Amino acid sequence: MKNASIVPKSSLDFLSQLKENNNKVWFDANKSNYQTELNYIQTFADDLLKELSKTDVLETASGKKSVYRIYRDIRFSKDKTPFKTFWGGSFTRATKERRGGYYFHLEAGNSFLAGGFWGPNAADLKRIRAEFGHDPKPMRKILEAKSFVSTFGNLQGEQLKTAPKGFDVQHEAIDLLRYKQFLVIKRFTDEEVLAHNFVEQATETFQKMRPFFDYMSEILTTDINGASVL
Repeated sequence: MKNASIVPKSSLDFLSQLKENNNKVWFDANKSNYQTELNYIQTFADDLLKELSKTDVLETASGKKSVYRIYRDIRFSKDKTPFKTFWGGSFTRATKERRGGYYFHLEAGNSFLAGGFWGPNAADLKRIRAEFGHDPKPMRKILEAKSFVSTFGNLQGEQLKTAPKGFDVQHEAIDLLRYKQFLVIKRFTDEEVLAHNFVEQATETFQKMRPFFDYMSEILTTDINGASVL
């Protein structure tokens, strides 16, 4: 990969300053600094999108479109601070055949890449559980693969405390059946984020999610007999 953009230290430093001064007066006074750093992040996201698009089909139009707004929605939150203190963005896989999405979160001391299914609807969750209940082996093979374990560790996400409706607590796949979210996450140090090859590292990390994404896509686009539902 040639001439890939980097995440400059100033972009993380700006967030640290914003965290200490999370108010409109300070932000307005530093709006030009914000715009400078946002441009760096959008360029980084553009490069990452270009690399991901070599091996996947994405509907996100540009790096700029992928980056989340810095302004928080505080209407229903007890936390009334007006600004996010991280750079975040996501890339959505295209068409009904490809499920899942890629997410990046950049913040001093708390940077990570993630992907998966944050809030599957009731129908999707029912279909996923039906598949795991019928035959958990394909998913276990993915989650136990050396590449997956060394990169992501374990499947993450909110879980039920007991068995979901229709399944026995002693079911062989109860550990999978309890999940309400299906997430894979890899954390990075500040040094790794600021390195010249972070776009490459991020691309490789996202690519390692593909077996998980592709199998979940297969589940969500077929019935229990494997026939297409699209």
